[in-house]
Amino acid sequence: MFNKDTIFLVLLLFIPISIAAHFLEWGETTVFITAALGIVPLAAYMGTATEEIAVVTGPNIGGLLNATFGNATELILAFIALKAGLVGVVKATITGSIVSNLLLVMGFSMLLGGLRFKEQKFQPTVARLNASSMNLAVIALLLPTAVQYTSSGIEEKTLQNLSVAVAGILILVYVLTLLFSMKTHAYLCDVGDVDLDEGGEGEPEVNLPFWIFVLLAVTLAVAVESELLVDSLEAATTNLGLSALFTGVILLPIIGNAAEHATAVTVAMKDKMDLSVSVAVGSSMQIALFVAPVLVITGWIIGQPMDLNFNPFELVAVSVAVLIANSISSDGESNWLEGSLLIATYAVVALAFFFHPVVEGMI
Repeated sequence: MFNKDTIFLVLLLFIPISIAAHFLEWGETTVFITAALGIVPLAAYMGTATEEIAVVTGPNIGGLLNATFGNATELILAFIALKAGLVGVVKATITGSIVSNLLLVMGFSMLLGGLRFKEQKFQPTVARLNASSMNLAVIALLLPTAVQYTSSGIEEKTLQNLSVAVAGILILVYVLTLLFSMKTHAYLCDVGDVDLDEGGEGEPEVNLPFWIFVLLAVTLAVAVESELLVDSLEAATTNLGLSALFTGVILLPIIGNAAEHATAVTVAMKDKMDLSVSVAVGSSMQIALFVAPVLVITGWIIGQPMDLNFNPFELVAVSVAVLIANSISSDGESNWLEGSLLIATYAVVALAFFFHPVVEGMI
């Protein structure tokens, strides 16, 4: 019987296929599709390796590791795209990851969990704190764009300097959220754990050197596959009839977040909605408060004009996602209908991006 692990093992075959497709010139579309499929299991194994190392290092360092590597796949992919000068795609991936986690991941978790359990509960206090953090993220993304649209002839360097300063504040807030959740108020944010494999008995000893090797090897493999994906992106999207905006906001985040999608849904179906919501909302917070600011500062260092001046339509999508996700999660309860509403909202957003005209200079 096929389970999640079996599917990930099968998907690993696409890694050598994508490399062969690149060197044997089987076409950019083939390279793009196979590299995308190859990244999915790598993201899963990166998460597994981080969790195994966290068992040995203890809750504090382990929590920091999980926070750092939680979205490492998206960060690596975005960095390679940034280095290639695809700033528009990087920005689209950032907003798309936030929207995908809040609407698609949390939506499927609440829907499938709600079909098995009539009502599921999670920490309302943590939900409200997360809502406040996401509101700050929306403000931080909106204001540089507002400065751009309400100023005549603002220089790109000025906008980038503003973005770097805002990025520094967001990283500080991210550090404070880690301090809050792992130290001063850890009792509030303790979402427990769940055995994702049925029938396991006892806790096996963790082979630390092995999992460190796995983490390093997977990180290298993600970098290679991301390079292939980015190199073939422009030609592949043209051949597939997809705009770069749709690819960045909808397609790439689904690829990068596939492992988290599976984890969130799995634990929700085991009535661990606290953990499921933590995965979905926590990932969005990490993208907004850590990944996006790091990319802005990195772009500033390497000379790529990465700033927080986003496409206004992307900001509308993020604002809508944060608004409805906060509204649904504020009471600390969920059911299948609320999950359906989140998925329906995501479907509307995806359709809007699919039919949105191609933005000049996106790639």
